[in-house]
Amino acid sequence: MPGRCPVCHEKLDITRLHCSHCETTIEGRFGGTKFDALTRDQLDFVEVFLKARGNIKEVERELGISYPTVRGRLEAVIQALGYRAEPVPEDTGGASRRREVLEALKSGRISAEDAVKLLKSKASLPTGAADETEAAKPLDEEKTDDDTETGRD
Repeated sequence: MPGRCPVCHEKLDITRLHCSHCETTIEGRFGGTKFDALTRDQLDFVEVFLKARGNIKEVERELGISYPTVRGRLEAVIQALGYRAEPVPEDTGGASRRREVLEALKSGRISAEDAVKLLKSKASLPTGAADETEAAKPLDEEKTDDDTETGRD
């Protein structure tokens, strides 16, 4: 049932109910639900979101949209239902940093061990790892006896 007027987009009042089985018609002013305020697209999104049991990764996959788009649509639905919407958090560099570390690993600029350390510690890539011409360097500043014996700096 449309919740908005197709001409002016204001909320529609429900004034008539009809049973197609017994042909009973009731006229008056009837209350709807908060969901009547949602657009068709918002209702479709809610259906996918519920079917995915709130799993945003699954919603992303099914709708072919990104995480920020899913969050934005969810916030729009929340607001349309009359609740206070919270701003969608911005990526504070975590995703781009992870991509940078994985790209450095893929290109051989850092070792798998160094990539794990970087991802766990949230430390920055060593300056040498950002330059593709330099060889991979260990992250640890301290030398061990093994490092001295193998000639690692």
